[in-house]
Formats: sequence, C-alpha cells, structure tokens
Amino acid sequence: MTKPTRKNRKMQRHRRIRAKISGTAERPRLFVFHSNAHLYAQLIDDEKGKTIAAVSDLKLKAKGKGADLAKKLGKEIAEKAKEYKVTQVVFDRGGAKYHGNLKAFAEEVRAQGIAL
Repeated sequence: MTKPTRKNRKMQRHRRIRAKISGTAERPRLFVFHSNAHLYAQLIDDEKGKTIAAVSDLKLKAKGKGADLAKKLGKEIAEKAKEYKVTQVVFDRGGAKYHGNLKAFAEEVRAQGIAL
C-alpha cells in the first residue's frame, strides 16, 4: 500500500467537508480556493446549482500580498453578499487548513457582518 500524497489527503478532507455542508438561497456556501499565487471566493446556492457572486484577487483592483490581499478580498465578497441580502453563509475551505491567508479572509468576512 502506498503512502497517501498531500493532494490525496486534501481531497479526502474536502469530500468529508462537502458531505456535511451545502448552500441554500438564504445561506449560500462560501467556497474559497487558493493556489500558490492567487485566492478565489464564490457564493454558491447548491440547491439551484448556481454561483451567486464570485471574486478573485486577479480582478481586484487593490494590490498587496498575503494576508492583506486576503482581507481586501474578504471585504469585497462581503459587500457582494450584502447586495444579494445574504447575512449568513456556510464556510467551505475546500480541504485547506484554516490558517494564514484563509484565516485572514474568514476573519475579514466576519468583521464585515457576515456570519460564518
């Protein structure tokens, strides 16, 4: 039996998380994906299979790095959520560990008044 790779462990975590959570129109799923270079976030209604809003640091006009950019992205998605009258979301970290840029992003979303 081979040793599980980092990618396989992340995928297992993600499947375990997704088995327990799903988004609705009143409480959509806030999915966050981060690559080595960029951060992406989406508000998803899983009942309809639709993306309500999406932001990424590629389209964000503000420049920065790391946690500062994650905070700006968190503020941007919170503003879009408020446009659609969303006050609560289900946080989906996509199997990633809750630290660093992901933690900064989530804390900023909470600071903007969106309940995770």
